[in-house]
Amino acid sequence: MADRFGGPYSPDGRPITDTSNPGPKGPVRTRANSRLRILFFAPVIILINAFRVNPAHLIPGLAAFGILILAAWLTQSGTIAQAAYNARKVARKPAIPRKLFATALTFVGLTLAGTMSQPTLLLPFAFGLAGAILHFIAFGPDPLRNKGMDGVDDFQNQRVATAVDEGEKYLISMKDAILRAGDRKLEARVDQFAITARTMFRTVESDPRDLTAARKYIGVYLMGARDATTKFADHYASSHDTVARTSYEALLDDLESHFTTHTQALMNDGRADMDIEIDVLRERLAREG
Repeated sequence: MADRFGGPYSPDGRPITDTSNPGPKGPVRTRANSRLRILFFAPVIILINAFRVNPAHLIPGLAAFGILILAAWLTQSGTIAQAAYNARKVARKPAIPRKLFATALTFVGLTLAGTMSQPTLLLPFAFGLAGAILHFIAFGPDPLRNKGMDGVDDFQNQRVATAVDEGEKYLISMKDAILRAGDRKLEARVDQFAITARTMFRTVESDPRDLTAARKYIGVYLMGARDATTKFADHYASSHDTVARTSYEALLDDLESHFTTHTQALMNDGRADMDIEIDVLRERLAREG
């Protein structure tokens, strides 16, 4: 489903704020989507041939179909995980290298499919190897190292990752709930708030010490916003209550204003800490010089 354009010249007239690399809007869209669709389509051809050729090849054909579908699903999941990894300033490498596993499964699935038409293993092996190489070239490997964690306390970073993941779930739930209202302007308004919230996420990821000050926003406030969105969407879908709509939009305005103000305060605190460190170091250099 395409996203509605938002900006100063859109129907709702809301300006686009500075996102400061807020990250993906809910489900991640990537340029690899067309290639992913091919991965799900190709096994269907193998499945059809499995029922048309020699009945003895039915089991290998079904097995090849299942393996290739699993490889396609792992590739899709790994691609989404990498897009989220790329969007964050601080991120852990995926616990499971899903795209690499998908490459291996592609080799096994294509080799198994090749045995349906070739009595020897040489050509099916070459067919599977070529498919695995093409898969690796098209989608690449998974991220193999943590990003932005040098000199960062591992425990604090884990706390930040957990809090941000929780906040992302609330935002995705808000997006899913507002779709039931059937109003494109409200969907765009929720997207705009999500950008503001994700800007706070990126700020906290940059400095895990800010988590204590931001936890109430990432957890309590976003949970309340999700619950309010769910109840409003269910009510508005059946009644189109304009009073309820106005009240809900006012809630989003208040939330966005508070998130923006608090994010700016977190950034200013980080700047103040940096200035103190610089001043202390300069004083020491002056005394020793």
